[in-house]
Amino acid sequence: MSWSIERENGADLDLEEVLRVYRESGLGERRPIEETERMAAMVRNANLVVTCRIDDELVGIARSISDFSYVTYLADIAVVRAHQRSGIGRDLIDATRKEAPQAKIVLLSAPAATEYYPYIGFTAHDSAWVLNP
Repeated sequence: MSWSIERENGADLDLEEVLRVYRESGLGERRPIEETERMAAMVRNANLVVTCRIDDELVGIARSISDFSYVTYLADIAVVRAHQRSGIGRDLIDATRKEAPQAKIVLLSAPAATEYYPYIGFTAHDSAWVLNP
């Protein structure tokens, strides 16, 4: 099965399609998908969005904020469950990295994915901090 990976403008994406990916990936359980205006702002304001499509259907998204020089914060990576473990997630991360090749990628892992990131080359960082609103 082949897929296409490309950078897109988050504001141009169909929000219903994006929300479907969040729901069908499991990431929607940890994101405010019921708050459509908030989700629209999250996607619209991300300055580095990479998507995966199979036959024009959105099946994956990597949503980041980057300075394209030092750091890229990979805020969300979601692949619908039917296509997980196929290489799409890795391809989304690789495409994100190619957009800012000098920048390190930083992310907060979902609890279920903590074993995945070391497998694809990430190293754990023991001094991350979160200040919730």
